[in-house]
Amino acid sequence: YSQRASAGLIISECSQISPLSNSFPGSAGIYSQEQVEGWKPVIKAVHNKGGKIFLQIWHGGRSVHPINVGGKLGLAPSPVAIRTDVFTLQGIKRHIAPKEMSEGEIQQTIQELRKGAENALKAGFDGLELHGANGYLVDTFLRDWTNRRNDGWGGSVENRSRYCLEVIDQLISVFGPGRVGIKISPVGRYNDMFDSNPLKTYSYLAQELSKKNIAYLHCMECDEGGLPAPSQFLSGFKQMSSVAKDLRRYFKNTIIDNNGFGAYSAEEAIENGTADAICFARAYISNPDLVERLQNGWPLQETDFQYSYTGGPKGYIDYPFYSQQQEQAEVKHHQY
Repeated sequence: YSQRASAGLIISECSQISPLSNSFPGSAGIYSQEQVEGWKPVIKAVHNKGGKIFLQIWHGGRSVHPINVGGKLGLAPSPVAIRTDVFTLQGIKRHIAPKEMSEGEIQQTIQELRKGAENALKAGFDGLELHGANGYLVDTFLRDWTNRRNDGWGGSVENRSRYCLEVIDQLISVFGPGRVGIKISPVGRYNDMFDSNPLKTYSYLAQELSKKNIAYLHCMECDEGGLPAPSQFLSGFKQMSSVAKDLRRYFKNTIIDNNGFGAYSAEEAIENGTADAICFARAYISNPDLVERLQNGWPLQETDFQYSYTGGPKGYIDYPFYSQQQEQAEVKHHQY
């Protein structure tokens, strides 16, 4: 993170708010004092270089596999399983149908998210991004493929948005609206997700979030970048060809766009008013000095995905800065 402190804003990896919320073995967390203390030197290192960092606060929901959490079922608004395989502590396994959440479990997770926000504040984060995308808990309440409830938490767009909006209220109560954002993926198919009318669902959500005056709306465009997704769903492009553009008139504050952008497409999206900022992820793994490379037109390094999600420093902090590459090239030139 400190290598990438020149970013306008760093959004952390998704961070679990309870042991049961963890979809990825080895992922970061924000529910214990030990985790708070673990984050402090990371945040300090970013701040020492003049950077800003938000915690992405997250509950894995139905993507949680029992093998990874001591045998307990993942939680979701409805017991609809993801129809793909998943990596577990015992290797690749099929997803299992989650537990339909009771009223008590719904309220408990809302309070766990609030507690995570309080811990993030103690750790020194500059703000929070609620992970409301990619088929995790918040997202499964929003979309009608995964939310098939007929109580106050499901059915209408208003009811399906209720969980997300109540969580946002809790995060705002800790950090204030100007330091809370949300990530959404209205037409994303990752984790077997679908909504029958995403423009209706997310235009309502965007309007309600705008009323709350949160800092930003972080939109995932429909290109999944090679991530596995069932083919039986209608293409996301046919539902919303540009998520950020389609939601622009419903949200008054900053819109961040994301997925597959390069230097030219990012600049174009900002110039034509589609977005106010662009989020880079994969390119930032292999280019810690991405800002400087884009500013100067320097070539980008390719990401070596064989080291993704493997743990350890290889493939994360060993990519050279452009200046280091030039020094290495100079040394080789003199050797010859």
